[in-house]
Amino acid sequence: MAKILSIVNQKGGVGKTTTAVNLTASLGRMGKKILLIDMDPQGNATSGFGINKRNVILSTYDLILGLVKVDEMLLKTEYENVDVLPSNMALAGAEIELVELQNRHDRLKQAIVSVKDRYDYIFIDCPPSLGLITLNALSASDSILVPIQCEYYALEGLSQLMATIRQIKRLYNPHIEIEGVLLTMYDGRLNLNLQVMEEVKKFFPKKVYATPIPRNVRLSEAPSYGQPVIYFDKYSKGAKAYEDLAEEFLKKQDEI
Repeated sequence: MAKILSIVNQKGGVGKTTTAVNLTASLGRMGKKILLIDMDPQGNATSGFGINKRNVILSTYDLILGLVKVDEMLLKTEYENVDVLPSNMALAGAEIELVELQNRHDRLKQAIVSVKDRYDYIFIDCPPSLGLITLNALSASDSILVPIQCEYYALEGLSQLMATIRQIKRLYNPHIEIEGVLLTMYDGRLNLNLQVMEEVKKFFPKKVYATPIPRNVRLSEAPSYGQPVIYFDKYSKGAKAYEDLAEEFLKKQDEI
């Protein structure tokens, strides 16, 4: 039975989709069967695996509105052991349409029950907001992974995120936990980055991954080629960082 993890932070540009694509690809290369669910209307996790968003007819929009079954839209990628439930801009309308539906908070959870036993891990790439789409992702998840950019404003909004998680734990999903906190766009030469790292460790004791993700040109270039960085340039610093993160992630699973 798959463990389900949401990659979430209501701030944009912190590396959620970069992590969704590259961590899942790294785990796939290590032999784990992975499903990546793209719940961001921008669909960047979809295109990050070389899937043309313009050609996506059935998306996670159709899935959470109950218009299709999961097997009707599941796409196998050309990369090892990774399948994708794709997204496109249609999903943006779901925020409004979900309001009128019964059980609007757990539509995704119900939709993916039938495929949980096919995978080792299911990752959900969330939009940069705390609306109904993210609520669906968190209600379906066992745990959350929080990417945090190593910048001055990194901790802004974390209190709101934690309050939202506590509310979801109380109202919808009592079992959800914080899986880990990932520092992104890290440069160890900058004092500010080191200060942010220390602050994040205080905010999330024992939850911060030892592997930070560095700023890396190849990591930034890979999405434009529709490839995870470990396939685009496996010798780059970005590829090495996500491979190390995948190993650390699996080690923590063994400890759990």
